[in-house]
Amino acid sequence: MQTQDVLGELNDYAGIFKLLGDPTRLHIMAILNLKELCVCELVELLSLSQSNISQHLAKLRSYSLVRERKEAQWIYYSINWERTTLLKEIMGLIRLDKDEIDAIMSFSRKDKCKI
Repeated sequence: MQTQDVLGELNDYAGIFKLLGDPTRLHIMAILNLKELCVCELVELLSLSQSNISQHLAKLRSYSLVRERKEAQWIYYSINWERTTLLKEIMGLIRLDKDEIDAIMSFSRKDKCKI
């Protein structure tokens, strides 16, 4: 690998670590590691404002760590696994507690999201 390639990869990794250094963004990624969700579901799970969640998602999107899928008026977010192998390794280290996992997996959009 050439020096420029190595430096580019190091900068990329540094950017990922910087983004995931924020506990809220890391928590969002841990949740999305389990299930694709929309903003209103993340708001409910994290007890944060919609604007706060949206700002964190925008930062994750700007680095292509999450992807969007639009369905009718809803936008669903999931992890962009094609982004880097480092992301797979990092997410493999993150653990959530069983009660939180159960809450995430039982979420139903129709109960939480209002138009």
